[in-house]
Amino acid sequence: MSQEVRAVEGANASGAYVFMGGTFDPIHNGHLRTALELQQWMGVERVCLVPSRKPVHREAPGSSSEARLTMAQLAVADEPALDVDDREVRSGQPSFSYLTLRSLRAELGPERPLCMVLGMDAYLGLPSWHQWQELIELCHIIVVRRPGYIYEPDPGMARFTRAHETTSLAAVLGSPCGRVLMHELTPLSISATQIRQLVAKGLSPRYLCPDPVWHFIQQHRLYGLNEGS
Repeated sequence: MSQEVRAVEGANASGAYVFMGGTFDPIHNGHLRTALELQQWMGVERVCLVPSRKPVHREAPGSSSEARLTMAQLAVADEPALDVDDREVRSGQPSFSYLTLRSLRAELGPERPLCMVLGMDAYLGLPSWHQWQELIELCHIIVVRRPGYIYEPDPGMARFTRAHETTSLAAVLGSPCGRVLMHELTPLSISATQIRQLVAKGLSPRYLCPDPVWHFIQQHRLYGLNEGS
């Protein structure tokens, strides 16, 4: 049984399927803590991480999609509240959220709640995404907002938010799609860029990412580790 089928079956057992997409280059404790806090707040069985194969909104990753998928799998191996969905890495298509959502909706059926987690910056950038106005017809959007963040959307995003925003988690979990729910979290101040830079300098990123991820980076000499030595 593939990871994507197992992840969807797990979502079917608990109700809503909640996922965080991303490059995860590499996955780190900030990603994991955000996902776990969302799982606990929403009361869902698990939150799934969906590593992208080839991101379309940013530069090429520093490691292969297979390596990033493996690191995500290692990171959640001992945490039953988190899982990894490999559909984007296994797909031959570009990593457009619209295509991922269509794939998920086809497997979950029309009535199952489907929730995509975005940071505020990604949410405000939605108009640059492929078929972005159709995303809300396939899922709910959970927007993670930092404390004290000043929400300053452009007029188009302001209209979009007014049309779809709710403050009710029950409304999200009780319907398949169509809502935007903002939730405040205090993220750990960790970035994948920071980790890559440390590794390239020969410094340890331990305690920024799970130990199995750091061991994988060392084993496979990722991110310029020991180059020229």
